[in-house]
Amino acid sequence: MAFHTHEQDGLTWLSSDLLEVPHGFSTRQGGVSRPPWDSLNLGPGRGDDLDAVQENCARFCGSLGMDSARVVMAKQIHETTVRLCTPEDAGKGLYRDRDYTADALLTREPDLPLMVFSADCGTILLHDPVSKAVGAVHAGWRGCAAGIPAKAVNLLVRRFGADPARLRAALGPCIGPCCFETDGDVPHAMRNALGEAAEAYLTPQRNKWHVDLAGLNRLWLLRSGIPPEQIDVCGLCTACRPDLFWSHRKMGEARGVQAAVIMRRSVL
Repeated sequence: MAFHTHEQDGLTWLSSDLLEVPHGFSTRQGGVSRPPWDSLNLGPGRGDDLDAVQENCARFCGSLGMDSARVVMAKQIHETTVRLCTPEDAGKGLYRDRDYTADALLTREPDLPLMVFSADCGTILLHDPVSKAVGAVHAGWRGCAAGIPAKAVNLLVRRFGADPARLRAALGPCIGPCCFETDGDVPHAMRNALGEAAEAYLTPQRNKWHVDLAGLNRLWLLRSGIPPEQIDVCGLCTACRPDLFWSHRKMGEARGVQAAVIMRRSVL
């Protein structure tokens, strides 16, 4: 298992060896947006020029062999709504209005890219090579505590016939335990959700707690039945690498967002 960094025409993105379908985790490099969204901001509705966001999306998706005009974008509210996407959703979020909220997107439709956003939160891309189902999950600490990784896996199984034993999962860059310092509310929520197993990912430090968000999201995937060798974790901290990523904790609201996207090919 390994993540790789790709560079093309100034664009930088990441991918995982585990996923055998088109996918990528963007960085902030290689776009056309001006400060404070410089430069590869992929999130509409943040004050950035829409033409710039559309160009950024075209560049990122084009590097992955995807049609940006067909991308389905999540409208995230840090909850556990999962949307089962159909061809009717193509282009929603960037070229058409999103008439839904969802923090996870699932489909078995070909050539329908699914995109979720992050600026410290976790992102998870899922693929079952037999059922051909794919998923993109936004899992910040609230979504993690509410179990959205497990909910997404369960719906892939129930609606598309996916098998957890076959599923592949890649967890993209997010804020690391080095920088995710919280009060007791986050550890309390994680203990309520995951029990004693959460303790391994919670470190007390000077009346605060440092939280391993990627580790907790991975724990949900393991509990859902995905074998450990089929889960890939990027390990890069968004707060530590302002050259590559935006961080809500470090930058506040005056920033762009990176994205994770996945698509089933029409021919496999």
